[in-house]
Amino acid sequence: MAGVPDWVPSQIDWNQPSVARIYDYALGGAHNFEADRRAQDAALEVFPYLSDAARANRAFLHRAVRFCLDQGVRQFLDLGSGVPTVGNVHEVAQDIDPEARVVYVDHDPVAVTHARSMLADDPRTAFLHEDIRAPHRILEHPGTTRLLDFEQPTAVLMVGMLHYVNDASDPQRLLSDYRARMAPGSYLVTSHLTSDLPEMRAAAPFFDDSRNPMTLRSRDEIEALLEDFDLVEPGVVFTVEWNAEGPPDEHPERSACYAAVGRCR
Repeated sequence: MAGVPDWVPSQIDWNQPSVARIYDYALGGAHNFEADRRAQDAALEVFPYLSDAARANRAFLHRAVRFCLDQGVRQFLDLGSGVPTVGNVHEVAQDIDPEARVVYVDHDPVAVTHARSMLADDPRTAFLHEDIRAPHRILEHPGTTRLLDFEQPTAVLMVGMLHYVNDASDPQRLLSDYRARMAPGSYLVTSHLTSDLPEMRAAAPFFDDSRNPMTLRSRDEIEALLEDFDLVEPGVVFTVEWNAEGPPDEHPERSACYAAVGRCR
């Protein structure tokens, strides 16, 4: 197709916004289309800090990965990892321990194509083209079983993902399915856009035409989803507040996402 970059997979509808590509755009990446940019820009009209929130979410991911490494975790399952950009999980983890292993999962074709090219020469990583709502396929996938030993502590990352799992898909059951395979001493790392902010409630409808519309949840609802985990201090807080580095943020609510890390008993 004329005008389409050569990295665009032939099977995608590039006129429909994609969560992975919108996030890529918010982080300053180049693997996104006009439809993705329109959705993000329209949402910014009602919530001007949404791109800042995306960067705060990414920074939380980095801090949480380093925290898990400090606890002795050396293997990571990154669910809904998105389009690879600077500071991917394996880069953060392997900077501390070169033997750390990471399995990435996403169902966006652009994320899959770009990631597989990027990770081709790293035997300690794998990228699965799967939907996070299919835990058994993911957990039993040869790419997963080659790298991850679920008898040992594992960090399962659902950063900025659960708000794309609607109530009909039963996020509580989904978490339980993953939790059932996590050894004691494993960690769940998660962040979730919140319905507690009127600006976020106003911005969410601009993503309704994407492949994964949002289901915003309150802080209480997010805490309830995590009831099977022992929450690490400071519990469920805005992303910029979780193990913050530097002075306190004057407007933590602008990060729009609650974050938490839970430990398996």
